[in-house]
Amino acid sequence: MGRKYHVQTFGCQMNEHDSERIAGLLEADGLERSERSDDADVVVLNTCCIRENADDRLYGSLGWLKPWKEERDGRQIVVAGCLSQKDRGRVRERAPWVDVVMGTHNVHRAADLVATAVESGPITEILDEAVLDDHALFPSALPVSREVSYRAWVTIQIGCDNTCAYCIVPAVRGREYSRAPEDVVAEVRRLAESGVTEVTLLGQNVNSYGRDLAMAERRAGADVRTRPRFASLLRDAAAVEGIRRVRFTSPHPKDMNDEALNAMATSPAVCEHLHFPLQSGSDRVLAAMHRGYTGSRYLERVAAARATVADLAVTTDVIVGFPGETEADFCESLEIVAEAGFDAAYLFVFSPRDGTEAARMIDRFVDAGAVADRFTRMKAVLDRSAVQRHAARVGRTEEIVVEGRNERRPGQLSGRTRQNKLVHFECDEPLRPGTYAMVEIVSAARFHLGGRLREVTAEPSHRRRLDVAAC
Repeated sequence: MGRKYHVQTFGCQMNEHDSERIAGLLEADGLERSERSDDADVVVLNTCCIRENADDRLYGSLGWLKPWKEERDGRQIVVAGCLSQKDRGRVRERAPWVDVVMGTHNVHRAADLVATAVESGPITEILDEAVLDDHALFPSALPVSREVSYRAWVTIQIGCDNTCAYCIVPAVRGREYSRAPEDVVAEVRRLAESGVTEVTLLGQNVNSYGRDLAMAERRAGADVRTRPRFASLLRDAAAVEGIRRVRFTSPHPKDMNDEALNAMATSPAVCEHLHFPLQSGSDRVLAAMHRGYTGSRYLERVAAARATVADLAVTTDVIVGFPGETEADFCESLEIVAEAGFDAAYLFVFSPRDGTEAARMIDRFVDAGAVADRFTRMKAVLDRSAVQRHAARVGRTEEIVVEGRNERRPGQLSGRTRQNKLVHFECDEPLRPGTYAMVEIVSAARFHLGGRLREVTAEPSHRRRLDVAAC
């Protein structure tokens, strides 16, 4: 019997994509995927450190993995991702039974490190920055093993050059580097040839994509403008034959320009969904966060986006309780959120992360009771907007791509609209994930829509499981 691996992913889409690459490398090295840790010989925890409870989740998982490892000789535990990049040697100090600790810049070394640990014992390898002269700079250059075969992440950029006071990402992901546009488009083309119909362009700040490439060209003597090239990349990716949907995440409001919005509006494959992180509606708090825009400027960009892109869904992120946030600041945020009328939102309580500027603002931390009250009030406004936006879609017929069975109601299937809205619908016939269909929307709830199947418009063209292959 061959050795098996199991990957558990915490955090964002970038981590999910890294996990696909780790899985691909392990499979290329002869390991087989296991859906359960109980059946695995190697368990990989790909960690996140954005929220404070990330530490608790990791060390809690490592606690129950200790007896798992002791049950059978040869079992290995790998800790990868942002939290290991941040904590470095602390992971092994707290959990000495871990075999491999690796950071965000050496995903390409996953299989080698597992093999080294078998031969030589536990190993910690944390690179301080990306390997610029190696194909490993971008995860998409590595072998891949995807659980979903009809859609794929495509990395266009790594790192972040912003200085948001609350964010640990620049410390664990490093400087911003853009991938060559021809490499991105070539990967999208290969994915389309394999049957993938939906791609998500992935980066920490996607709409600043290409600014560093332009600056490098200027330093080399070229007469070019040092501006982002995201709009051009978006058009080129959307023009690839076989690609029906293009998404991207996440843009920064300060970098969203009319050129990118026009590319969304004029490229049929680009979905009508914009995730647009607000974080706060108070100008004073936004300045303390170093966000680079005001509440009114944010609303102007939302209005411009909706005026340019027909039937656009706008989602967001909001933080309550940032250090120094007063009741007046919070009320300003409520007003901005109410005026924006979001389709959905991720709402967070401020979480101090060691190594960030905001974590040092201890004297300005907001009382926990006040934060809890504000969270409840903000949630009520966000939920109201979501319900209103969803209710407005009842009676329409929407294109959805089937994702699979509704886990709560086996008689139903679930799919996503172009606006990224989840739709549950009755269906007597089995439809494979990746099938495109038209569904009449008959009901609306806060987090999903209810529908009725009208017709299947496209059968899936992907293989049931993509082979491990270098892109």
